[in-house]
Amino acid sequence: MDPREIRLRERLETVRARSAKSSSWRTSTQYLSRLMNKSGFVPVKARLSREDLAFLAGAREEVLLFAELGIRLLELHRPQESGGITSDPDSPIHRCRACMSRWPCPTFRAIDDALNNI
Repeated sequence: MDPREIRLRERLETVRARSAKSSSWRTSTQYLSRLMNKSGFVPVKARLSREDLAFLAGAREEVLLFAELGIRLLELHRPQESGGITSDPDSPIHRCRACMSRWPCPTFRAIDDALNNI
């Protein structure tokens, strides 16, 4: 395995592990949003674990990096006409620009599946 691939895989696994250890705020935010004051803030006291703090410390930057990664992957893996003869000229066969797999390619499907499971 390429050292760059190992480094990227380790970074992604670290983010995944840190995210899995932290608490979800999904249910809390529904309740907390009702406590918003006129200034747009929620005065709240929270008990956070070490894992929560480690996750929150880098969450914004990591989300931005993942969004950029997703956009760049989508820019690479997009359809193009495959050329050649087709039986239906109004619906030509498309292939991925990057991997040349039939569209939608496995990379696009993986991104789509991951984002649809949020």
